[in-house]
Amino acid sequence: MSLALDPAAQDLLFREARTANTFTDEPVTEEQVQAIYDLVKYGPTAFNQSPLRITLVRSAEARERLVRHMAEGNQAKTAAAPLVAILSADNEFHEELPALFPHFPQAKDMFFSERAAREGAAGLNAALQAAYFIIGVRAAGLAAGPMTGLDFEGVRKEFLDDDHTPLMVVNIGRPGPDAWFPRSPRLAYEDVVTTV
Repeated sequence: MSLALDPAAQDLLFREARTANTFTDEPVTEEQVQAIYDLVKYGPTAFNQSPLRITLVRSAEARERLVRHMAEGNQAKTAAAPLVAILSADNEFHEELPALFPHFPQAKDMFFSERAAREGAAGLNAALQAAYFIIGVRAAGLAAGPMTGLDFEGVRKEFLDDDHTPLMVVNIGRPGPDAWFPRSPRLAYEDVVTTV
C-alpha cells in the first residue's frame, strides 16, 4: 500500500530530513516563520489546548545571551544559525481553553484547575506541537537543528517566566557545508510494533 503523500514530499519531510549542524547566512524571514506557524497550528492536541510558545531569537544581544546557556557543542552552531527559536510549554494554557475549545468551556476548570495537571498536559502537548513545528520548517524548504543540550533553567530565567517551561532550542535556516552527520540506524517495524 502506498501513502497518500507523494514520494518527494515524503522525502522532504521524513526520509531526507536531518538535524542540520551548519547553515548558510541566508536570512529566515518573518513571512517564512508566519507561513510555518499558519500550517502547523492545525496539528491536533488534546482539548485543542495548543500550549506551545515560540520565542524567536533575532537580535545579536539576545543571541549572545542564549549561547551562554547552550551546551558547549551547541554554542557555535547556535551563534551562527540565521534564526533560533526557543520552544516552550505555556503552563497557563488553560486560560485560552474557553476560546479554543468552545463546545466544552468547562474543561478549563474541570481538568486543568491544578498546576500539576496543567504542567503534565502542557509538556506532552507542546512537545507534540514542537514536532509539528520541526516538520513545518522542513515543509518550508528549510533545515531545522533541534537541540536539548542546554541549561533549561538558565534559558527559562533569561527568556521566559515561571509559567513557561523550555522544551528545546531549534536552529533554522538553509543547510550549509557539511551540515549533516552520517545517518544513524532506525529500528525495524517488527522491533517497534506489537499487535495484541
